[in-house]
Amino acid sequence: MKKIIYTTLAFILTFNSYSQIAKGDKEYEKFAYVDAIKTYERLFEKGYKSQDMLEKLANSYYFKADLGTAVLYYRELFALKVDLEPEYYYRFSQCLKSIEDYKKADEIMLKFNQKNDNDLRAKLASLEKNYLDEIEKNSGRYIIENAGINSRYSDYGSAFYNNKLIFTSARDTGVIGGSRKHSWNGESFTNLYNADIDDQGNVFSPKKFGSELKSKFHESTPVFTKDGKTVYFTRNNYLNGKRGKDSDKTTLLKVYKATLNGDKWENIIELAFNSNDYSVAHPSLSADEKTLYFASNMPGTIGQSDLFKVSINADGSFGEPINLGNTVNTEGRETFPMITSSNELYFASDGHPGLGGLDIFVAQQQEDGSYKNIQNIGKPLNSSKDDFGFLINEKSRFGYVSSNRDGGEGSDDIYKFIEIKKLECEQFLLGIVVDKITGLPLANTKVTLSGENYDKLRELVTDNQGKFDFGKVDCGSKYYIKSEKQEYAIVEISTVTKEESGKTEVKIELEKEVKAVKLGDDLRFAFGIEVIYFDLDKSKIRSDAAIELAKILDVLEQNPTMEISIGSHTDCRQTAKYNLKLSERRARATMLWLVEKGIKKSRLTAKGYGETQLVNNCGCEPTNESNCTEQQHQANRRSEFLVTKL
Repeated sequence: MKKIIYTTLAFILTFNSYSQIAKGDKEYEKFAYVDAIKTYERLFEKGYKSQDMLEKLANSYYFKADLGTAVLYYRELFALKVDLEPEYYYRFSQCLKSIEDYKKADEIMLKFNQKNDNDLRAKLASLEKNYLDEIEKNSGRYIIENAGINSRYSDYGSAFYNNKLIFTSARDTGVIGGSRKHSWNGESFTNLYNADIDDQGNVFSPKKFGSELKSKFHESTPVFTKDGKTVYFTRNNYLNGKRGKDSDKTTLLKVYKATLNGDKWENIIELAFNSNDYSVAHPSLSADEKTLYFASNMPGTIGQSDLFKVSINADGSFGEPINLGNTVNTEGRETFPMITSSNELYFASDGHPGLGGLDIFVAQQQEDGSYKNIQNIGKPLNSSKDDFGFLINEKSRFGYVSSNRDGGEGSDDIYKFIEIKKLECEQFLLGIVVDKITGLPLANTKVTLSGENYDKLRELVTDNQGKFDFGKVDCGSKYYIKSEKQEYAIVEISTVTKEESGKTEVKIELEKEVKAVKLGDDLRFAFGIEVIYFDLDKSKIRSDAAIELAKILDVLEQNPTMEISIGSHTDCRQTAKYNLKLSERRARATMLWLVEKGIKKSRLTAKGYGETQLVNNCGCEPTNESNCTEQQHQANRRSEFLVTKL
């Protein structure tokens, strides 16, 4: 029943004219998947196999969340070797995960990536190739067991209310003359039930809840204000005896609000941002009750269903819904949000890499409202089937989750869990400060850590090995580190911490403001001057070389007694004799450039060395040929500036 939000998202396709297939088409288009499956299966058993029939048969089981059966028909579909839309590759991959055939699932996902590389799900799959290893790291943090209140029907979607657990069930509508059945899955329409909770999180004695909230259609997934006087809940588009439909005559989902008067729920109203043309479902309240989170396929949705939030104003009105963005939402299904007091967003998704079907993920909300560090919460809460409806008591750490995993009593069941270890991304930021020229560590250097908005966070000094440790910081966040030491220029660098638990290490190099130069030093190294490059077979001073020569010029101007020797070099191509002449022209060109800028010629000497002093193994003799790259050859076309007098 949890999938009712997705009924609006199924394909409306065109079928052939055979009467039985036409009947199946009609049921499919009405989303009466139980009847459609019967029709298609009878045809399949008689040996009929067409692309459109197999697509719809496989999709019927996919949307019914019976992925294990759907995989059989997707296999038949892919065996036809016909051209398929990329989405079929994604669904087939998800179904393969449901039977834990992860190797084949990854192969199909790779083809999905190739066909649809702009899809967020494709990008995530490409970036997170080791997703199973990451899930394994996050696993083993829960003890899970059947909650003990499940029926042979669908039970799911729980909420806390006055020391009770409120949940959704299709077990019994209580309608005289028999229960009304939904053709989509053959079960009764869902209603709300409550069960008592003891100190250990055990639940028992389920009873119907809120008869005033009940309609002849689905009610599900409530959330209550802390004072217990207001409830937001999901219902089919039905109010005051009137049933709303979209342009396809389908009754979608809306979120409603009711208030408690005495012991009765009254003033049932639909929220202002609902619509007959899209679904809104599965509300969740922030701790301060000023923001409502929900799932929808409203305009602006990235995928099949997205997570949104909307402000609740002081007068009870609502702001404009805001999509949580493509860090959370994908082209797949994101649904069943739950926000904690520490701004952790738990949600179900089949768009982020998981174990199969819907998996539960958690994201940390940042100060600016964005989300980072999306993590799969791991096994055993996640399985190869659909897992959703995460709910946790933040003090006791017990909670409940819904799943259609193997071994349950109904199509969906509620499981109790206890969290024995929190899922935390722990990043530690540390590093070392060294002298840029000597590489030696710089002790007693003041290092200051600031956040992305330049807010000062921590300040300390390096130890006698030049090391510093800022300790625990946020994962996947940008920081600035400023380093200050007497006689050195102040340096500030930025770094982004890793998305997973571990260490982010940085190396900071400081340069002295006043540099000591001795005879024989090469000014390039002493002053951080780049290599003076020349083009192949040229001696003309390039524009980038002129910038570097200007640094040499400034040094000579500031030190009027300094004299230097200019050494020019070539790569190995051409003959040794030719290269010697070329290097001499380059040395003279460099010297003349400095003379033209006002440096006395007597302070300068110039010498060409040809290819006799290569900086790498890119020699050409005796064949005058080399397999080196152009970049390697260019490293040899250089000029050096050695101090000969101070």
